[in-house]
Amino acid sequence: MPEKYSITQIADLINGQLFSTRNDNISIVEILTDSRKLVTPHKSLFFALNGPRNDGHKYIAELYAKGVRNFVISQKGLNLNLYEKSNFILVKDTLQALQKLAAEHRKRFSCPVIGITGSNGKTIVKEWLYQLLSKDYNIVRSPKSYNSQIGVPLSVWELNGDHHLAIFEAGISEPEEMDVLQNIIQPDIGIFTNIGHAHDASFINRVQKAGEKFKLFRNASKIIYSPDYPEISEVFARSGLHEDIESFTWSRKNASNLWAKTVIINDGKAKIVASVQGKEEYIEIPFCDNASIENALMCWAVMLSLEYPSNVIRERMSNLQNVEMRLELKEGVNNCSVINDSYSLDIDSLLIALDFLLMSPHHNKRTVIMSDILQSGISERNLYQNVADILKEKQIDRLIGIGTAISRFPELFTMATEFYPDTKTFLQNMTISSFKDENILLKGARIFSFERINNALQKKDHETVMEVNMEAVVSNLNVYRKMINPYVKIMAMVKAFSYGSGSVEIASLLQFHNVDYLAVAFADEGIELRQNGISMPILVLNPEKDSFNSILKYNLEPEIYNFKSFNNLLLAIDESGHENGDKARPIHIKIDTGMHRLGFMPSDIPTLVNKIIDHPEIVVKSVFSHLAASGNPAEDEFTLEQINRFNNLSNLIIKGLNYPVMRHILNSDGIVRFPDNQFDMVRLGISLYGVSSIKKVQNSLIPVCTLKSVISQIKEIPSGESVGYNRAFVATRNTTIAIVPIGYADGLNRALSNGVGQFLVKNKLVPVIGDICMDMCMIDITDIGCAEGDEVIIFNHIQTVSKISEKIGTIPYEILSSISRRVKRVYYH
Repeated sequence: MPEKYSITQIADLINGQLFSTRNDNISIVEILTDSRKLVTPHKSLFFALNGPRNDGHKYIAELYAKGVRNFVISQKGLNLNLYEKSNFILVKDTLQALQKLAAEHRKRFSCPVIGITGSNGKTIVKEWLYQLLSKDYNIVRSPKSYNSQIGVPLSVWELNGDHHLAIFEAGISEPEEMDVLQNIIQPDIGIFTNIGHAHDASFINRVQKAGEKFKLFRNASKIIYSPDYPEISEVFARSGLHEDIESFTWSRKNASNLWAKTVIINDGKAKIVASVQGKEEYIEIPFCDNASIENALMCWAVMLSLEYPSNVIRERMSNLQNVEMRLELKEGVNNCSVINDSYSLDIDSLLIALDFLLMSPHHNKRTVIMSDILQSGISERNLYQNVADILKEKQIDRLIGIGTAISRFPELFTMATEFYPDTKTFLQNMTISSFKDENILLKGARIFSFERINNALQKKDHETVMEVNMEAVVSNLNVYRKMINPYVKIMAMVKAFSYGSGSVEIASLLQFHNVDYLAVAFADEGIELRQNGISMPILVLNPEKDSFNSILKYNLEPEIYNFKSFNNLLLAIDESGHENGDKARPIHIKIDTGMHRLGFMPSDIPTLVNKIIDHPEIVVKSVFSHLAASGNPAEDEFTLEQINRFNNLSNLIIKGLNYPVMRHILNSDGIVRFPDNQFDMVRLGISLYGVSSIKKVQNSLIPVCTLKSVISQIKEIPSGESVGYNRAFVATRNTTIAIVPIGYADGLNRALSNGVGQFLVKNKLVPVIGDICMDMCMIDITDIGCAEGDEVIIFNHIQTVSKISEKIGTIPYEILSSISRRVKRVYYH
């Protein structure tokens, strides 16, 4: 059972000053740092964390309205009289208070704790250890990859007296961070997976980085690592820890406690033959890539150090399951959306999946198909009561429970329910027509084979897909947030189907992450967003004459760029029956400062101001302009002149009005190169999707989109034979070709024909041959061992959109925005 603390206990533990207007001393069970992840208001304690771009204190009123009554704050002067029957703990720093509470909570328990750090593989090793050891221990572990300064305390908070073993991972990006995490985790057994490139820029060298990570183990009794990474061995020796801490090592190069001498790859599996304390042993794992082999060796070493028998290790290693690190949103049958997370199931991963479900657009109805939760360590009734409370709080409309355990407690669930003893029975009784216009979450333990449900519910169509990494969008957003002054707002461009990424899905994500404004090109794009639940302000950049009535109907905000568009808006307001007592309609004034596209000219400004004053039925939300060459250093003089003109002209407009008006001129490149001119808002475009013309910024961005297809057919073409229309390619040798189902109707530029374009097959670049056809193209796969059905990458983080655009003399915008809507988008988190 979860540990409970009184509010007075917590105040004492974090050295906070308690202000209480409650008579009772309520027990705290849940810690909340993100207002969007609220589950049990009356049991939750909200830490109002302060970040570079967000302040948790501004969400207190919202959470109070939802039933939260316990808060940790650092802002003095908060009007506590607004919050009756509540508890507030005032501290100097809310993050430090959270970390201190978790550290004090950790001290309560004596079960063994495994702490994992390293550059790569932490989460996989943690999840595999859970698979390997959970038959013998009731284990608490970090949810997904919760290894940060916030994630670690939230993970450790889940530890309770029912657990026999804890496994927590710790990640750092800067020096001194591990000191805090070590104090919270206090591991008995340490695992150092490896040392690599991640976060190199923050450290002098890898030895320093290894030293910082080693701080996690300073009070451990045992450490498990590989001397194949010399920086780890060097730091271990220099630190003096080797004199006090027992070590267990594994290696693929030299003699160690576990010395892997031979790896045999066969049929997608790896047999690892090793010397274990001088005796030959082996394991087989159902993976054959180098990363999986290394992670398996680490897990083997841990099991050996825990004195597991060889036969048990061998049997469990052979049954290791893939750790699915992403949630996928795909198009389903009958206009449904399907989120597939059918690989593992516990309360923590259920909460993460539900958050993704709530973030997903398109439909108001939400269905969860869920299996039994296995090996939770909690009594079944308490477990499913907890599940029922979570589903109710997350406003789930329907639960389909699969398994004998969950089926025993139908009375606990308040939403519509169906129960089946197993997946086979569900599929036998399922009718496709019973799923329509809804978001469906599949959340099942692997043994229930929910992939069969996924196959039944997922729409079957084009094998060419565009995968969109939602976390990459958030990461790119945060790259720019760090460059932006705290008071400056962000407008995100979601025009042109979000540069091919999917406007509704991206807009929903940006709304979830508190972006201030969205911008679309035409009213139809804004209407689609409104119809799919996007409520935030939306600027329409190119309002057409006949669109103003729709703009008013759907509460969109038009760009007004000349007197004609101004008058068209006024006419639409009159036609809508506007009265003076109604709320004024928001508009955005575009000024031409040298780009010479849309925008009022400087000579128009005096007349414009008078017209705005004469029409109180409109209100100017912002004045803005567009830079012509913000990313080109050779044009900086022109850019600065544009900014100067904008400053002067916008001031003329603002001085003529008696209310505040926002100003914005900087695009993505401008944010980086002209940081002193952020005004009140900045605009992010293709940079959100991982593309920047500035190299130092590009290195920090993550490409969001991967365009991939499959090999439909493989053919052997003799020398002298031609391929494709116009016999554009003639083989000069015996050639193996593959046909790929993507063509110019999918948005593949025909300029990539005849060897100009290259695709990735089996991590090797292969040329496009012949002319690209409407629905397919051909590639040369001679000397590459592949088969029909194998994956083909058109672009990703290696073969980037920027590289492709350079080859054909265009820009990344064109490549991305050209991808046809008939190409299925798959969104993952």
